[in-house]
Amino acid sequence: MNIRKSLAAAGIALAATTSILGVASPASAAARDGVCDSGEFCYYYNSDNAGSISDFTGSLDDYGTEQPSCYDFKGAGAGKGLCIKNEAASVWNRSTKTVRVYYNSGYAGSYQDFAAGAKGNLNATLKNNNASHQFSPSTRTNLSYALYQASGGSVTCGFDGYTTTPGRHEGIDIARSVGSDVHAVVSGTVTYVARGSTGSGGLSTISVYNSSSNKTVIYLHTAPRSGVSVGDAISKGEIIADESWHGVSSSSGAHTHVEVRAGRQTHAAVSVGDPTLDNADPTAFWNSQGYNEK
Repeated sequence: MNIRKSLAAAGIALAATTSILGVASPASAAARDGVCDSGEFCYYYNSDNAGSISDFTGSLDDYGTEQPSCYDFKGAGAGKGLCIKNEAASVWNRSTKTVRVYYNSGYAGSYQDFAAGAKGNLNATLKNNNASHQFSPSTRTNLSYALYQASGGSVTCGFDGYTTTPGRHEGIDIARSVGSDVHAVVSGTVTYVARGSTGSGGLSTISVYNSSSNKTVIYLHTAPRSGVSVGDAISKGEIIADESWHGVSSSSGAHTHVEVRAGRQTHAAVSVGDPTLDNADPTAFWNSQGYNEK
C-alpha cells in the first residue's frame, strides 16, 4: 500500500513537471558566450560569417583594445580571444532591431546598417575598422560625420559653456586630417570670409547665416575654397573649405571649429581670454537640424 502511494505521488510529480516544461518560454539569448543566439547581434572574425563569433544583446560605444578588459571573440575558430575592435569582417543581426556599425567609438564616423535578420560582410570602409555598434540607431547624423563625410571625423573639444575650459570654447572642434573636404552642415548665405594663413598668421573664417533658424554657423581654422564669397548661397553638404590650421599653431593640430551664434553674424565670439559666454548651448539647434552633437 505504501509502495503504491509512493509510485502514485511520483507519477503526479512527473506529470506536473512535464506540464510545466511543456509551457515554459524558450531560453533567452545567452550573453557573450560565442554563440549567435536569437535576439543577438554577432560579429564574425572572417568574411562570409566564418571564424570566431562575438555576440551582443545591446549597443556598445567602445569595445576596448586590450585584454582582459576588451570585448573579444569568444566562439571557436579563427580570431578567438582577439579584441573585436577593428578586427571584424562580417555580421549576423539576429535581433529584431536595425543595428548600425560605426567606424569610430562613441557611435561616430562612417557607418553601415544591418536590418533585423540580415547577414552580411562589412563594407570596404568598415571591414577591420569597427569601433562601436548601436541597436535602433538614431535617425540623426553625427555632426562629425556630416562635416567631413567620407569616413567622418571626431570631436576633439566640445562646447563647454566655460565650465571646464574658462575663457576658451564657445564652439565644437572636429578633426579629420589636413586637406580633408569640409562640408557645410547647414544651408544659408555667406556673410563673411577670411582666409588667414597656415599657423598662427591669421584666423580663417567662413560665416553662413541660416534665415529659417535665425542662426549663423561659423567655421574657423579651415582654408576656404577659392569660390566661396560673401553673398553666396550655400547648400547643406556643399564643400566650402579644406581642413587646415589657419589661426592656430601646428602643435594644436588641424581641425575645424564649428560655432553657432544667434542672429545674423560675421565673426565668432571672442573666447580666448574672455570670460563672457556669448553663445547658448547649441545642442537643441544641432538636433533640430538632424544632427547628434558627436
